[in-house]
Amino acid sequence: MMRLTLLLLGLLATLPALATPPVQHWRSAQGADVYFIAADTLPIVDLRLTFRAGAARDGEQPGLAALTNSLLDQGAGGRSADELAQALEQVGARLNIGSARDMAWLHLRSLSRAEALAPALDTLELILTQPDFPAHALARERRRMLVYLRSQQQSPAALAEKAFYKALYGDHPYATPPAGTAESLRALDEEDLREFYRRHYVAANATVALVGDLTRSQAEHLVGRLLDELPAGEAPPALPEVPPAETQAVHIPFDASQTHILLGQPAASRDSPDYFPLLVGNHILGGSGLNSVLARELREERGLSYSSASRFSFMERPGPFLMSTQVRADRADEALGVLHDSLRSLRDEGPSQQQLDMAIANLAGGFPLQLDSNNDLVGYLSVIGFYGLPLDYLERYVSRVRAVSAEEIREAFRRHLDPARMTRVLVGPEAAKTP
Repeated sequence: MMRLTLLLLGLLATLPALATPPVQHWRSAQGADVYFIAADTLPIVDLRLTFRAGAARDGEQPGLAALTNSLLDQGAGGRSADELAQALEQVGARLNIGSARDMAWLHLRSLSRAEALAPALDTLELILTQPDFPAHALARERRRMLVYLRSQQQSPAALAEKAFYKALYGDHPYATPPAGTAESLRALDEEDLREFYRRHYVAANATVALVGDLTRSQAEHLVGRLLDELPAGEAPPALPEVPPAETQAVHIPFDASQTHILLGQPAASRDSPDYFPLLVGNHILGGSGLNSVLARELREERGLSYSSASRFSFMERPGPFLMSTQVRADRADEALGVLHDSLRSLRDEGPSQQQLDMAIANLAGGFPLQLDSNNDLVGYLSVIGFYGLPLDYLERYVSRVRAVSAEEIREAFRRHLDPARMTRVLVGPEAAKTP
């Protein structure tokens, strides 16, 4: 079976480089950066507006970015949330909004024919430029977020992640919990939301990603029309530098049979030149499910855990690298040792050639499947624009993955990760505490 797997992966690795449509870039008259891919296979347009308006911009008001974003489509230009939703449904359009630590976004999907696209854009423009932030919607959304926060208190995974970010980032904006706190949510009012919106939802702070059945001229007209009523404004200042990693141990008592373990530290930003070696190395370590080093060491060799993983969260500033697993409370120390040893081995010795070949074949062979729709493309295009990645990022992705060597992985892990300065968070019974 292993020989067959290696043969198939070898065939995938020899496939030609991915052919992707060219990415076009320009700056709109309003000051927004625009990234466009013409794709006429389907009569669909995907438009994604991204703003530096995520939780890292909350300041002293945790939850402000998320609450502001969630209310954008709950009333605008004097029209109710139901009326806005009906206007989109009548032309077969869909709107998705959301936020994370770095960013907030609005994503419109519409048919490309004028009789559908024009009214969909009218509705989006209203939501983008004239949000009402109605009091009843604020009260409803606040209640929903408070319920969510209460549910997190019953989730060891949620408790672990929140404590992990706080331990890693301290007073840095990345420590801010995106959903806020019960105290901060109750203190936020309509004027807080309006002020956050006025500062952050401006053209100079916008990145526009557009994929679909349009010409360049049509795309330019569409963007200009959409942003015409949006204030030019100014982009917010860059986020502060991330504090150096420190060794920390956090234990949160939780009545459960298993202990949730997170182990990691701040690592690399999204524009790091080490992105691809770190990507491939993480795939080997804990990013490839049951084929990963962590799964083999924790599950197959020791029977410690059915679930383990590792990941890098690449953000504007260095996001966290973390390894995670869930084990019986009396074996938490043993599991921590396995996590440390697995990372040290990859960092000090690098992967084997077989591990490297399998990871490269898997990542390179699977990437085209991640670009099989306009929706997928516009997501990648948004990331390219937001983080200032090269315009040929999609075109060169497969070749960059294939070019990664074992030595590059070892060097990248040594540059960005120090096993001696890891933060560990354990959520579980008192017996799981480690010295």
